[in-house]
Amino acid sequence: MTEFGIWHKSSYSAAAHQDCVEVRENPHTVDLRDTQHRHLGKLTVPRTEWTAFLNAVRTHEL
Repeated sequence: MTEFGIWHKSSYSAAAHQDCVEVRENPHTVDLRDTQHRHLGKLTVPRTEWTAFLNAVRTHEL
């Protein structure tokens, strides 16, 4: 476990596929990182923006 939540991959990512993004949800932000390059750090976005992004993907707006 990290200082906030637990890093997780999409359920669409199979165990054999390592080229994906990991997500860690926090109270007000969401952290994103590359599974293969964790040492390069993370991108932090406001939780509201992450939610808007996911909604746009789900409704095929992106």
